[in-house]
Amino acid sequence: MSKPVRKAIFPVAGLGTRFLPATKTMAKEMLPVVDKPLIQYAVEEAAAAGIEYFIFVTGRGKHVLVDHFDHAFELEQLLDSRGKTDALADLQAAIPEAGRVISTRQHNPLGLGHAVWCARAFIGDDEPFAVILPDDLIMAETPAIGQLMAAHAEVGGNVVAAIDVPRDQTNKYGILKVADDDGRLARADGLVEKPQPEDAPSTLSIIGRYVLDARVMQRLGRIGEGSGGEIQLTDGMAATLDDGVPFHGLRFEGTRFDCGDKVGFLQANLAFALQRPDMRDAVAGFVRDMAAGL
Repeated sequence: MSKPVRKAIFPVAGLGTRFLPATKTMAKEMLPVVDKPLIQYAVEEAAAAGIEYFIFVTGRGKHVLVDHFDHAFELEQLLDSRGKTDALADLQAAIPEAGRVISTRQHNPLGLGHAVWCARAFIGDDEPFAVILPDDLIMAETPAIGQLMAAHAEVGGNVVAAIDVPRDQTNKYGILKVADDDGRLARADGLVEKPQPEDAPSTLSIIGRYVLDARVMQRLGRIGEGSGGEIQLTDGMAATLDDGVPFHGLRFEGTRFDCGDKVGFLQANLAFALQRPDMRDAVAGFVRDMAAGL
């Protein structure tokens, strides 16, 4: 039986250039969907799935991400003095227990695999771990990373969140070479980073949720540059296939929004607003009126 997954790595060192000028002085992970930043959705998803430690791999100017999960005493005192108990409770509920948030730095933008490797000191030699990309916001009844953790308890090895994409978009994703597929779990015997459509072994792509065997971390320390001159996480995962580590893609239950894309970000705001009883009717009415005028 594999060990439980207790730690999640959040690679949050990116510059967010697709959202300039909004991200000129603001961490892209602090962009709000309705009234909550992307990073908070990611941490809450992990916590709801039973993750105990939250490891942020940050970069220059990203201290605000760690500060967000600490107390803001002046603000809390102000809310308390004004009787804004609900807002105060929401702020305090978002703060993990002391010692649960860990931060380290990725000094150079050398790729997702390198960002994950920067957290190596916090992951045990035989300890599976999760990786969560806040840009991928997933609306689901059961936390998406929790679904991966449950699948990992069944099959071990590496389990990644997977979706089927149009073939002409395979060059945007890591693509699985599928060996067996039951419609929920697909066993892979290889993967390719961003292949051209004509070279893609399937259309089953990896998105930003991973539960990984500890040997991936070890492999990341030894592989060289891959696609785009970066250290690719997909290369580290593929290398563990040579070690006999099982590899599966899970078609999770839920709706994924690509919040690294402007259209996906706007879609997420609408979808999450429509889930809010205090906003649903007004937002739905606005959307209907706008659509009618097109």
